[in-house]
Amino acid sequence: MRWITERTPARPVHRTDDDRLAVPLRLTRTGEHSADTELTLTLAEAEHLHAALCRALDGHPAPTAAPDCRQTVQASPGTAHIVGRA
Repeated sequence: MRWITERTPARPVHRTDDDRLAVPLRLTRTGEHSADTELTLTLAEAEHLHAALCRALDGHPAPTAAPDCRQTVQASPGTAHIVGRA
Protein backbone atom coordinates (compact mmCIF):
# COMPACT_ATOMS: atom_id res chain seq x y z
CA MET A 1 0.00 0.00 0.00
CA ARG A 2 1.38 3.42 -1.00
CA TRP A 3 0.12 6.80 0.20
CA ILE A 4 0.61 10.02 -1.77
CA THR A 5 0.09 13.49 -0.28
CA GLU A 6 -0.21 16.42 -2.70
CA ARG A 7 -1.74 19.89 -2.91
CA THR A 8 -5.47 19.79 -3.63
CA PRO A 9 -6.05 21.09 -7.18
CA ALA A 10 -7.69 24.54 -7.47
CA ARG A 11 -7.69 25.12 -3.67
CA PRO A 12 -5.42 27.99 -2.58
CA VAL A 13 -3.67 28.37 0.74
CA HIS A 14 -5.93 30.52 2.95
CA ARG A 15 -6.25 32.00 6.42
CA THR A 16 -8.58 30.37 8.89
CA ASP A 17 -10.91 32.17 11.29
CA ASP A 18 -8.35 31.74 14.10
CA ASP A 19 -5.59 33.43 12.00
CA ARG A 20 -3.77 30.26 10.98
CA LEU A 21 -2.73 29.33 7.44
CA ALA A 22 -4.42 26.28 5.90
CA VAL A 23 -2.74 24.31 3.11
CA PRO A 24 -5.31 22.09 1.33
CA LEU A 25 -3.97 18.57 0.81
CA ARG A 26 -5.23 15.48 -1.00
CA LEU A 27 -4.44 11.99 0.27
CA THR A 28 -4.38 9.16 -2.24
CA ARG A 29 -3.85 5.49 -1.46
CA THR A 30 -2.70 3.14 -4.21
CA GLY A 31 -3.98 5.46 -6.95
CA GLU A 32 -7.45 6.03 -5.45
CA HIS A 33 -8.52 9.34 -3.87
CA SER A 34 -8.97 8.80 -0.15
CA ALA A 35 -9.52 12.20 1.44
CA ASP A 36 -9.06 15.95 1.21
CA THR A 37 -7.79 17.65 4.33
CA GLU A 38 -5.82 20.73 5.39
CA LEU A 39 -2.49 21.24 7.07
CA THR A 40 -3.01 24.18 9.43
CA LEU A 41 -0.04 26.21 10.61
CA THR A 42 0.42 29.10 12.99
CA LEU A 43 2.04 32.14 11.40
CA ALA A 44 5.32 31.24 13.14
CA GLU A 45 5.13 27.65 11.86
CA ALA A 46 4.43 28.94 8.33
CA GLU A 47 7.48 31.25 8.55
CA HIS A 48 9.68 28.33 9.66
CA LEU A 49 8.36 26.17 6.81
CA HIS A 50 8.93 29.02 4.35
CA ALA A 51 12.53 29.43 5.54
CA ALA A 52 13.16 25.67 5.32
CA LEU A 53 11.79 25.55 1.77
CA CYS A 54 13.93 28.55 0.75
CA ARG A 55 17.03 26.80 2.10
CA ALA A 56 16.11 23.58 0.29
CA LEU A 57 15.60 25.48 -3.00
CA ASP A 58 18.76 27.56 -2.64
CA GLY A 59 21.21 27.07 -5.47
CA HIS A 60 18.59 25.71 -7.87
CA PRO A 61 17.45 28.03 -10.66
CA ALA A 62 13.83 29.12 -10.48
CA PRO A 63 11.64 27.60 -13.21
CA THR A 64 10.18 30.10 -15.68
CA ALA A 65 6.70 29.57 -14.18
CA ALA A 66 7.89 30.21 -10.61
CA PRO A 67 6.15 32.92 -8.57
CA ASP A 68 7.90 36.24 -7.92
CA CYS A 69 9.14 35.13 -4.50
CA ARG A 70 11.58 32.74 -6.24
CA GLN A 71 13.41 35.64 -7.89
CA THR A 72 16.99 36.24 -6.71
CA VAL A 73 17.19 37.88 -3.28
CA GLN A 74 20.28 39.64 -1.92
CA ALA A 75 20.35 40.26 1.83
CA SER A 76 22.50 42.60 3.91
CA PRO A 77 22.25 43.19 7.65
CA GLY A 78 18.83 44.65 8.31
CA THR A 79 17.87 45.10 4.65
CA ALA A 80 16.87 42.83 1.77
CA HIS A 81 16.80 43.92 -1.85
CA ILE A 82 14.84 42.01 -4.46
CA VAL A 83 16.69 41.86 -7.74
CA GLY A 84 14.48 41.59 -10.81
CA ARG A 85 10.92 42.82 -11.16
CA ALA A 86 10.05 46.09 -9.45
